[in-house]
Formats: sequence, structure tokens, C-alpha cells
Amino acid sequence: MLRIALFLATNFAIMIVLTLVMAIISNVFGIQLGGYERMMVISAVIGFSGALISLFMSKTMAKHSMGVHIIEQPSNPTEQWLVQVVARLAKQAGIGMPEVGIFHAHDPNAFATGWNRNNALVAVSTGLLENMSQDEVEAVLAHEVSHVANGDMVTMTLIQGVVNTFVYFFSMIIGRFVDRVVFKNEEGVGIGYYVTQMIAQILLSFLASIIVMWFSRWREFRADAGGARLAGREKMIAALQRLKAAHEAPELPSEMAAFGIHGAETVSDKVKKLFSSHPPLDERIEALRRAA
Repeated sequence: MLRIALFLATNFAIMIVLTLVMAIISNVFGIQLGGYERMMVISAVIGFSGALISLFMSKTMAKHSMGVHIIEQPSNPTEQWLVQVVARLAKQAGIGMPEVGIFHAHDPNAFATGWNRNNALVAVSTGLLENMSQDEVEAVLAHEVSHVANGDMVTMTLIQGVVNTFVYFFSMIIGRFVDRVVFKNEEGVGIGYYVTQMIAQILLSFLASIIVMWFSRWREFRADAGGARLAGREKMIAALQRLKAAHEAPELPSEMAAFGIHGAETVSDKVKKLFSSHPPLDERIEALRRAA
């Protein structure tokens, strides 16, 4: 229900923003947009609004969807240690103190999110704390703090917004072309436009995700390097090796497939790699060793 409510609220907010932008362009600036200009404005508003709303709601969504327990007052030595380490790493990285949280999951995992580098959340799983040494956990925390310091969440949002804009724009262009050339609709738009536009949007989104996932993989290498600077290269390598050992188990869950271990060996593997948000752990380890 929460996801449905957020989906409806997001679309409602986008329509309000779109109406306001079109009114401002027309009534305040006195600019009458032509067909293509109007389509580009509509595409940009839809493309960026959804991405920006997701960014500003990212912490709230993460807390609820992952069941994150925020450490406001440490209740045990582990929580005290976590807060102290994140505070030290944040100071080293030159960012504001993030919120620190723990979520229940058997798999060793962690994430960082938030709309800016001084208002972020860093959370680790119970599986991470149970299966890694303190040095390895510190390296994982340094990796996540580096994501925040690098502004990866904002940059990812901007890239997603640009990609969304062009997906919407070209899907409308294709829809209009098919509607007029194939269905011979010279006035307004008909059913051919809407059907073609939806199909084109799905196909273009599929292709555009390759660009977004490429950047996601690149930022993982960058966060690894940042984690190595903050916590130490050997600690970072040890943490990735521990992740690799954990995910070599046969019960590897599907939601962790992005942490693929082995490099692509078949055509299927190579295709999957194009749509993976994380590089194979072997490649990340090798990149750190080469940098050394």
C-alpha cells in the first residue's frame, strides 16, 4: 500500500509541477512554445521531477522499506563503535555526520543514501556485523561514506533525470511519427500515438538503463578507492574478499546478484553485466591492487 500511495503521490506531484512550469513559461515569460519545444519541456519536467522526488524521499523510503533501526543513543558496544567509526570517517571525508542505522538481513550488506552530503544515512546489515571483522566493517563503512562524499546520490539522480528526459522526448517523437505516417492521423493524436509512445518508452528505457548502470558500476570503483584512502587499502581489499567468499555460497539470493563474483564468460553473462549496478568483486579487488 505504501508503494502504491507513493506512486500516486509522485505522479500527482509531477502533474502539479508540469502545470506550474507551463503556466510560468506562458504567463510570466510570455513564451508560446511550439510543438517540439513543448514536448521537450514536458519531457524534462516528467524526467527530472520523478528522479528528484525519489532523491528527496530516499532516506525515508530506505528506513521504511529496509526496516532500518536508527542509532540515536547507542545501546551496546557495537552500536557505540559504529557511531564512532562513522563520525571519524565523515570528518576525514569532510562531510556532515550521517545518520547511522542497522537493518536485519542475513547477507553482509550496507548502503548509503540521502539528498546531500550533509544529510545522509549509512546503514549496515546484521549479517555484515556478524560475519566480518571490525577492520572489514570499517572498510565497508568507509566505502559508503565515500559514496556520500562523492555526491553519488545527487549525480545518479541528475543522470537519471537526463536519461528520462530523452526517453520521454524520443518516445513522443516516435509516437507522433507512427501516428501520422502509419495511421494517417493528421489532426491531433490518436490511439496509434499512445500505443506506440508506450512501447517506445519501454524499449528506450531498457536501452537507457545501460547508461545508468555503467555509471553505477564506475561509482563503485570510485567508492572503493575512497574507502581505501579512508580506512586503508588492505582493509578494503579484505572486506571485498570477505564479500566474495560470502556470495560464493550456493544459496546466493537473487536480490544480491549485482554483487556478481565471476567475470562474464558467456554471452548471457556479458548481457547481464551491462545491466548490473555493481562490477564483479574480482574486478573491484584487482582495481585496488593495481592502484597500489
